[in-house]
Amino acid sequence: MNAYRRNARILTASLVGTAVEFYDFYVYATAAALVFGPLFFPAHSASIQQLAAYASFGVAFVARPVGATLFGHFGDRIGRKSTLVASLLLMGGATVAIGLLPTYESAGWIAPFLLCLMRFAQGLGLGGEWGGAALLAVENAPPGWRARFGMFPQLGAPVGFIAANGLFLVLSLTLSESDFVRWGWRIPFLLSSVLVGLGLWIRFRLAETPSFAAMHGEAPKSIPIVELFRTHMRQTLAGTFAVVACFAIYYLTTAFALGYGTTTLGYDRQAFLGVQLFAILFMAVGIVLAGYAADRWTSRTVLIAGSAGAIVVGLLMGPMFAAGSLTAIAAFLSLGLFTMGFVYGPLASLLPQLFDARVRYTGSSIAFNVGGILGGGFAPAVAQGLVDKGGVLFVGLYISLAAVLSLVGLLWVPRHTEAAFSG
Repeated sequence: MNAYRRNARILTASLVGTAVEFYDFYVYATAAALVFGPLFFPAHSASIQQLAAYASFGVAFVARPVGATLFGHFGDRIGRKSTLVASLLLMGGATVAIGLLPTYESAGWIAPFLLCLMRFAQGLGLGGEWGGAALLAVENAPPGWRARFGMFPQLGAPVGFIAANGLFLVLSLTLSESDFVRWGWRIPFLLSSVLVGLGLWIRFRLAETPSFAAMHGEAPKSIPIVELFRTHMRQTLAGTFAVVACFAIYYLTTAFALGYGTTTLGYDRQAFLGVQLFAILFMAVGIVLAGYAADRWTSRTVLIAGSAGAIVVGLLMGPMFAAGSLTAIAAFLSLGLFTMGFVYGPLASLLPQLFDARVRYTGSSIAFNVGGILGGGFAPAVAQGLVDKGGVLFVGLYISLAAVLSLVGLLWVPRHTEAAFSG
């Protein structure tokens, strides 16, 4: 197989796999914003139901570091390929199972329990997915191309979002409100089985990455996470804080904005979904531009610039949401998600470069997923509480604070990191 075909297969596998994973993950986020509150959580207040639905959304973020540790252990011990297959199977199975769950009306408290259990399983799967997909791309990249190769797994996020929200939009347009609430919301979850099959077919055809093949037989005798904390604590903490801003922006401009826009502000569901589908295209553009910029300068430099921009984005959220115009909200979401591309896209090249190959899967996964808890795990629930107490202006300040934390982490990353990296 020539180099072009080999690289095309690797990049397709990293993109398709993360697209499927983010589709599964965001299908839940969309359903939590639209229907899970009244279907799975009893309450006298619609706001409390929405808060409970967002809290169930956050369960997966608690599971993600567990998945990062579990899959990172095997990814650093037995290889990237088999671990990526297992993570895809786990998350896909949990997503399909959610589409078959009974609601609170028919099963009582067993319904939210099972929902949270499957959400935990989703988090386990995604906890192992992102690190492996990033390594698959970056460890196969030619010199000078790491950020551009690394942007392919990152593009899985907007692709998965478009697939998830696009399907919900089609269902909202073709089904009555009662049919959508009774059974229509289940369709995106059940369709995950088709996408998982596609992802598995692609990943089974991959070879192991050169970095893992080169160190095979030289894996640490200690448990990878133990060695990680013993030898790479600074890098782990710096990488964790570097991730915070991207998760805060993403889930506050998508899951929270959808719930807030269609309930508190009263915008039509189809119109708001359409606005988000338009805005997510700016995230894809941002990821691509950031990938090229990071290879010209450094991933650290681009991420620092993006975090500085995210501080400004947070300050704009209150005034633009309060403008009383869906056009103003669309402009804010487009700007926010474009900025998200610059604080998210280069992470796939930066994080693996912080760690030696023998703990790289574990280190990248732990940093990414713990940062996800800090930035986005309970961001929609916290934002709902902030709105109830002080308005959407405080939600924007949440984004700005998250961006400051990422700046601190990035400034702690050693400047020589990327020059010292060897695939």
